[in-house]
Amino acid sequence: MVINRDRYLNKLIAKKENGLIKVITGIRRCGKSFLLFELYHEYLNSIGISDDQIIGLALDEARNAKYRNPLELDEYIREQLADNKQKYYVFIDEIQKVSEIQNPYLDDTSAKIGFVDVLLGLMKIKNVDLYVTGSNSRMLSSDILTEFKDRGDEIRVNPLTYSEFYSAFEGDKRHAWREYYTYGGMPLILSKKTHEEKSKYLKDLFAKTYISDVLEHNKILNDQTVLEDLLNIVSSAVGALTNPTKLSNTFQSVKQVSVSSFTIGKYLDYFIDAFIMYKAFRYDIKGKKYIDTPLKYYFTDVGLRNARLNFRQQEENHIMENIIFNELTAREYDVDIGVVEYNHQDKNGKKIRTQLEVDFVANKGSKRYYIQSALSIDDEAKRLQETNSLLRVSDSFKKIVVIKDDIIPWHDEDGILYIGIEQFLLEENAVDI
Repeated sequence: MVINRDRYLNKLIAKKENGLIKVITGIRRCGKSFLLFELYHEYLNSIGISDDQIIGLALDEARNAKYRNPLELDEYIREQLADNKQKYYVFIDEIQKVSEIQNPYLDDTSAKIGFVDVLLGLMKIKNVDLYVTGSNSRMLSSDILTEFKDRGDEIRVNPLTYSEFYSAFEGDKRHAWREYYTYGGMPLILSKKTHEEKSKYLKDLFAKTYISDVLEHNKILNDQTVLEDLLNIVSSAVGALTNPTKLSNTFQSVKQVSVSSFTIGKYLDYFIDAFIMYKAFRYDIKGKKYIDTPLKYYFTDVGLRNARLNFRQQEENHIMENIIFNELTAREYDVDIGVVEYNHQDKNGKKIRTQLEVDFVANKGSKRYYIQSALSIDDEAKRLQETNSLLRVSDSFKKIVVIKDDIIPWHDEDGILYIGIEQFLLEENAVDI
C-alpha cells in the first residue's frame, strides 16, 4: 500500500540540491525511510535521475553494521562516487546508529570522530546531495547543531495525520475516525485487519523498539521498571497538567517508590528525545509570558498511547485533544496551552483571581488561532462553559471550538467558529471559513 506523504515530499523537492544536509527526523516506523527511499526516489527517477546516481544505505540493517563505524561509512560512500561529472544523491537511513570512536590518528583519547564529521566531509563534495534520517532528537542536540551551524536542514516527519490515514483507509469511511482515535496513524497499522493484530503491532513497537531504544541510547541499566511505570502514568493522564514533582509524588503515593523529580524530568526528556511524546508549555495570553510549570504531555501517536494502556482508557475527549495538538504540529504551528486570568467576586463579595484554559494557542508567522476542543456542546450551558476562556481573550485573532459531531460550520454572535473534528482535520483551510 502506497500512502502519499505530499506534505513532506514537497519539502524534500523544495530543498533538493540546496547545498545543505537534509536531516529527516521523527519517531521510528513513522514512514521516514519510505518517504526517502521510495517516494523521493521515485520522484528523482521521474525527473530523469537514474538509479546509479542514488546511493542508499540503511544503518539499522544487520548487514550494514560495519558502516556504523564512521570511518567505514565515509570510505564506503566515497567509493560509490565513481564519476565526478555526475550528480549523486546519497541517502543514509538511521544515522544515529553511527558510533563515536576515538580518532585513530591522534594520541589524545578525547579526540573523537562521529557521524557529524562524516556528514560535513561528504557535504563538501560538490557533486553530492546528502539526505539522512534519524529517530532521536539528540542527533540534533545543541552541541551537534553548533557543529552543523547552518549546514543542516531538518524535516520533521510525523505519523499519519487523519487526512493521510483517511485517504488510505480501505474500510467504510464512516468508521475511519473511530479507527484513527483507537489505533492511531503509524503507517503499518493500515495493513492490520483485526484488533488483535493492531494491538500486538503497537505493543511490540513499544516493547521491542521504543523502550529498548531509550534504554540503550541513554544507558539505563537498572531503572527499566521506573521508566515503564512513568510511561503508563503519563499515558493515563494525557493532556492533564503535571510536572516532574507531581509525578514524583504519584510514584510515592501509588507505587510506594521514591523517585526524584530530577530523574522523572530526565526520563520524560528521553521520551521526547525519541519523539514518543511532545511537551506543551502554558502561555499567559494577557501577560504575554510563559508559565514554567505545570505543563502538558501529548503522545506523538494516540494508538501507541492507547496500546500502552491496553485500550482500557478510551476517553474520546482527551484523545481528541491529543489528535488536534498533533494536527497543529504537523501543520507546523507553534502550539502552546493558553491561560487567561481574570478577577471577579464570589457570592460573598470576596475578590478571586481565576485562571481559565484555552486548549491551544497556535502560532505560525502572522497567524494565530485560539482553539478549544469540546467533545460536544449539547446545550447552552455547555457551550458557554467551553467558550468562557475564549471570550476573555481581547485580541482579534480567530477563535475556534472543535467538536466531535459532524456539523455545518457556524459562527456565534461573538464570532467564534464551531466546526466538526473530521472537517477540521481533513480540510486545512476550514479554520478560515
